[in-house]
Amino acid sequence: MASKTLSAVLEKKIRRLDLNSFPCGNGPWRKTKDSDGPEKESVDDLLRLLNCPPRPDSESWSRQASALRELAVRTPQRLNQRFIYTYFTTLHIVDEDVSVIDDGLLKFSKLEELVLSANYILEIPWNNLPRTLKILELRANRLSSLDSLSNGSPPQLQYLSLASNSLGSNRDAFHLTGIHWPLLVCLDISDCEFQDLQALLEALSTLSRLKTVVLEGNPFTLSPAYPGLTVDSLPQLDYLDCSWISRDERHRFRGLADMRDLIVDTASVTVTVGKVRGIPDPLMSVNEKATVVSYSITYDFLTHDSKVDTASMAHGTEPSPLSSDLLPNENFSQYTTSKRNWSDIMDFCYTQTFVLNSLSNLKKFFNWGLYVRLEEEKVLVPASSEVTKSKKKKDGTGKKSQVKPDEPKDKHKKKEPVPEAVEEVSIRRVLGSARVPLQSLIKGGQKVQVLCNLDLLHTNPEVDTTQTLQKAGRFSSL
Repeated sequence: MASKTLSAVLEKKIRRLDLNSFPCGNGPWRKTKDSDGPEKESVDDLLRLLNCPPRPDSESWSRQASALRELAVRTPQRLNQRFIYTYFTTLHIVDEDVSVIDDGLLKFSKLEELVLSANYILEIPWNNLPRTLKILELRANRLSSLDSLSNGSPPQLQYLSLASNSLGSNRDAFHLTGIHWPLLVCLDISDCEFQDLQALLEALSTLSRLKTVVLEGNPFTLSPAYPGLTVDSLPQLDYLDCSWISRDERHRFRGLADMRDLIVDTASVTVTVGKVRGIPDPLMSVNEKATVVSYSITYDFLTHDSKVDTASMAHGTEPSPLSSDLLPNENFSQYTTSKRNWSDIMDFCYTQTFVLNSLSNLKKFFNWGLYVRLEEEKVLVPASSEVTKSKKKKDGTGKKSQVKPDEPKDKHKKKEPVPEAVEEVSIRRVLGSARVPLQSLIKGGQKVQVLCNLDLLHTNPEVDTTQTLQKAGRFSSL
């Protein structure tokens, strides 16, 4: 994709204001002292015609756009190029495919608010930003580093949003200090990839005027120590993740910042499977073989860096083939509940706890969600063991042949039947599956409780197809 500069987008929007076209500008349609007539319009008439029909885009990118068009009617002689650039104090260029912040932005020398969300910006050339900026929003771009900050930053900036970017190194944290942002009051770096909470808090503690910080969605927020350690390390804060910090909270978390052995890089996750209902009653075979049917719930969970609670009821296997198709390229394993025989309502009473020390991978897993499957296992067993009958000679009438008198008596002793080997056949199949969304756990949620419809494949074609499987499950982060 070809690069698109910010100044090119702004120039196009200014041209679309039509500041020299009817009813704006000094055109022949204006009524003046020297010219009058029925074809001439007064200023009041021109103002009434200004937004007829209204322009839906006239104010979406700047609060000054409509006011500037009014000035082009009232006093068009003032609207030279320099006046137009200096008139703008707010610019909102959202989802316009901007990839480069070029030095053309410096023409807007009185700019105070710049919003560039949902674009393709790779870096921030701070020397191309007006020094008058107080609000800067770069949410959902393609920033991967703040190294360009070494060139300087707008000294009057009070609000900075870098949310939903690929930022997260300790070097990036170093750039978020009072040296660069002496007047910063609000900082939003949510949904980034910061993992070292203590390094980030050390940097943010130098922002003496910081009152609001939004950190949710970073991997370290999955740690139970996150909120308390943050509140105690930043006593100047009033709001954390859009929630007011009460006096009781400060008292409850007091002293956490001084605990050197505090664990901040692990998280505990518990998976619970409850009741399942809606499975059609499997028909037992009445032929020569009997069928034993059992059911279980399986799911995939990342385990390459996790410690599994040995007291749990689950058992792990090799990485599931399904994981490679549905989940990121991490090492996932499959876990299975205990088996249950069929009943109208089957309670699995299953709980599994994981302790993980890669919060970044845990965040990725929560974004993908938990995939659960209902599995059926049929064991086919012969109804009775077949025995091999002794070979006997029969005459034409079906009677047994007589033993000759001169033959040894024990030669024709009746042989014991030899049982044939009985082979059990196990057939497994997935009856239904579902994905449990877990994004709310990244945003600070502590529990996800979901009733799943697994789109059941029926075990018997005669069963009413309106029946479905429902599983009551819970996935919670402790």
